[in-house]
Amino acid sequence: MNQEKVLIVAGDASSCFSLRKTLEEFKFDCGEASNENTAMMRLRMVEYDAVLMDLPASTPNSIEAFRQIRSVHPRLPVLVLSDCENVDNKVEVLEAGADDYICKPYAAREVIARLRSAVRRLHAPVVSWPERLVVGDIVLDPAKRRVEKAGAEVLLTPLEFRTLQMLMEQAGRPVAYTVLLATLWGQESRQHREHLRVVIGALRRKLEDTPSHPTYLVTHNYFGYCFRER
Repeated sequence: MNQEKVLIVAGDASSCFSLRKTLEEFKFDCGEASNENTAMMRLRMVEYDAVLMDLPASTPNSIEAFRQIRSVHPRLPVLVLSDCENVDNKVEVLEAGADDYICKPYAAREVIARLRSAVRRLHAPVVSWPERLVVGDIVLDPAKRRVEKAGAEVLLTPLEFRTLQMLMEQAGRPVAYTVLLATLWGQESRQHREHLRVVIGALRRKLEDTPSHPTYLVTHNYFGYCFRER
């Protein structure tokens, strides 16, 4: 079986060494990059299964790195290691396109579990695709992994796409927070309530004419979200 390839992006050499040692103990094949420019170069050379970033997440360069990776590799999982003291920084990272955010200090087993979960989702076997989902002027095509609004393509992160698909498949019916969290994050779902709010907020900005007064993605207080039929 081929080893799963992970690109470690860390500005601190000791952090990079520690992460590489941990990942290699769990049979990952690791590459290294000390900054976003080197990361983009390596991503052009090697087909990685995930990116694990241990950088100051709030810096403009780090945020721009997320956006660059997303623009070139829209389905590639990007996981971030950082502290959780500043909630605004965490939200900014998630809004920039990170698939997961792991708080420091972290347990090695947690990082490995989340990496493997992200890689499994990336390589999930292709099954028979459902028909295109059409609600109002929003179209989601599962086979092409494409979303359109009024005929114009809308670029979504993998997590945003999965969330939107879940809600559109149940259009007109509220989907509970617990169901969304369990489906999107599995056993780690309890830690991702804030992440779910960020994803919904990003979808509203991309799909709604007036995100603060959504037409499609509505909240059912104390229960969940609904993709409302127009």
